Amino acid sequence: MLEITNLHANVGDKPILKGLTLSIPAGEVHAIMGPNGAGKSTLAHVLGGKPGYEVTEGSVTFRGQDLLALEPHERAAAGLFLGFQYPVEIPGVSNVQFLREALNAQRKARGEEPLSGGEFLKLAKDKAGLLKMDMEMLKRQVNVGFSGGEKKRAEMVQMGILDPAFAVLDETDSGLDIDALRIVGNGINAIMRSPDKAVLLITHYQRLLDVVAPDKVSILAGGRIVETGGPELALRLEAEGYDAVMA
Repeated sequence: MLEITNLHANVGDKPILKGLTLSIPAGEVHAIMGPNGAGKSTLAHVLGGKPGYEVTEGSVTFRGQDLLALEPHERAAAGLFLGFQYPVEIPGVSNVQFLREALNAQRKARGEEPLSGGEFLKLAKDKAGLLKMDMEMLKRQVNVGFSGGEKKRAEMVQMGILDPAFAVLDETDSGLDIDALRIVGNGINAIMRSPDKAVLLITHYQRLLDVVAPDKVSILAGGRIVETGGPELALRLEAEGYDAVMA
């Protein structure tokens, strides 16, 4: 589903990704772990098309398309979802308004009919229920006044409503307490565990992987994938640390 080949990317004049190659087929949850500054968030931003990240070499193919040739909104309409480490606040815009506009924009890009207000509210209620989020929360301004855990749960509701084929989740466990972590992890499983979907899960810690069990785990260090293995690789990292495992 996603094929990354020899990807090089700069932020300003600084090279961050230095020949990253990774293949993620449909049906797979692939966890990326690595030390601070390794390039994990840069990878997520490059895939999402964030301005300021310059690809200097390599290719990314998503569902047979050249992902790097698409604008961010075109990537989203093609089925890519990016979950942020720090979800932004949008004052003056309610979650319900934001999500309905986003969904119908994507449906229009795919040649599908927009959802009516009633159809959308039923869908939103169903997805909010997966994340144990009250619909009253979705009537509030996007992430304004939300706790860290509420922001991540709201973002997972967004993912459920948009129903992407591929989700890039950048440290979704950041700022979550034990209960919120379990709710968010179970939400990821409910929304994205499917033979025709895939997930790139960026995390520092085993605790999220205890809930969202990955099929594969890769270590990203120095801008490259330096090792890939099964779930046991994450357990080794948790027990021994990066230096010991990569040695």
